[in-house]
Amino acid sequence: MTLLAINWLPVGTKILQFILSFSILVVLHEMGHFLPARWFKCRVEKFYLFFNPWFSLFKKKIGDTEYGLGWIPFGGYVKISGMIDESMDKDQMNQPAQPWEFRSKPAWQRLIIMLGGVTVNVLLAFVIFIMIAWVWGDTYIPVKNLKYGLHADSLGRRMGLQDGDNIIAVADTSLVRAGTEGTEMIMNEAKTVTVLRNGQRVVLNVPPGLISQLNKNRLGGLDYVRYPIVVDTLKKDIKILNNVPIFKNDTLVKFDGHPVKWMYELSNRDTFGYLQKEKRTRVTMDFKRGSDTVHVELAYDPETHTNVGFKAGDQILGDFHQSYTLLQAIPRGIHKSIQTLSNYIKNLKLLFTSKEVKVQDSLGSVISITSVFPSSWDWESFWSLTGIFSILLAFMNVLPIPALDGGHALFTLVEIISGRKPSDKFIEYAQMVGMILLFALMAYALGLDILGLFRGR
Repeated sequence: MTLLAINWLPVGTKILQFILSFSILVVLHEMGHFLPARWFKCRVEKFYLFFNPWFSLFKKKIGDTEYGLGWIPFGGYVKISGMIDESMDKDQMNQPAQPWEFRSKPAWQRLIIMLGGVTVNVLLAFVIFIMIAWVWGDTYIPVKNLKYGLHADSLGRRMGLQDGDNIIAVADTSLVRAGTEGTEMIMNEAKTVTVLRNGQRVVLNVPPGLISQLNKNRLGGLDYVRYPIVVDTLKKDIKILNNVPIFKNDTLVKFDGHPVKWMYELSNRDTFGYLQKEKRTRVTMDFKRGSDTVHVELAYDPETHTNVGFKAGDQILGDFHQSYTLLQAIPRGIHKSIQTLSNYIKNLKLLFTSKEVKVQDSLGSVISITSVFPSSWDWESFWSLTGIFSILLAFMNVLPIPALDGGHALFTLVEIISGRKPSDKFIEYAQMVGMILLFALMAYALGLDILGLFRGR
């Protein structure tokens, strides 16, 4: 695939969402350090969004603090005087401690400053999930609504899944929401799944290696929800070449001469990919309308395709929606945050305990993170992902690893308990080791993603 063959609009939309989401997370995280540092009379030398080696895109000094925008969008930082951090400013640390420096403050104040970013990220996740529950509520397609069942993809067929089956339970856990079976299988290292087949419950064994492959595929290759391809809207730029009208609720049964019945068939045939490759300017569609079948010839455009919009799965199958008042949304949002963290910790544990879940299949860099954002702008999805990343960022930062907030907090707690402060030289070496480990992990994750791109993952 060449760069010219890539549709850059959805890629650009994903990148913009990633930058905006992480800009919010980073600025508020660093604000969590900045504010208590100022409250305790520490001098904050720099407050940066993104990193700025060699030069900054923007900088302005206000009081003692230089505010700026770096050019590497991987994070941000605040530089607090007298603190061993990413800057590794050894010259300052060799000078006598000053009253406005971090190292001159009582241990309890330093602990609050170090945990400020994590605290803000937790509170931000609470607020985001509370607002999502209040504004959008909770909407999903119930498993019981999948009246056409599932299409068994390659991994599904390996464990005996058949077209038309409906997965109703993973291990001993009944499924409520459609589309959660893959995640549940990985999280529970499921040995069995229960399907509804022709009205009968059938238990299928999950063969060894299937969960590993499912995780490697990022949940792909298991199954697809089946529902018919029904016309919803016709865009104003549609061009019908043979003057045969298309009506709402017409059902597509043939595309470009190929029979189709379910939406996944239209999506998985790389329908528009081969049309673009062949530089097609027209395409045919056959629709079922009552007892009749109508043949339509349409102009095809590589940007807008056919300008025929089809109904989404929830429109055909029906969905469940739960609304929340603001007071009801508060416990719901907090529960969602805790549940997100719990699932992440459980998944992290699998990296060390499971034979199926491998680090190289689970680890991802900014490329993987960017890819999870939707191709078109969707505020509900944007804020949901931002809330998830906020609670995960809090957890990762609180880990007792040198160079992370948790590492600094651990040294401070040791000082509070023992009454002895670790030497600046020890903290300096620990910071250096922690940074090397973190950069190595980031490089490894980036390498895995780049390798995955070349392999078409």
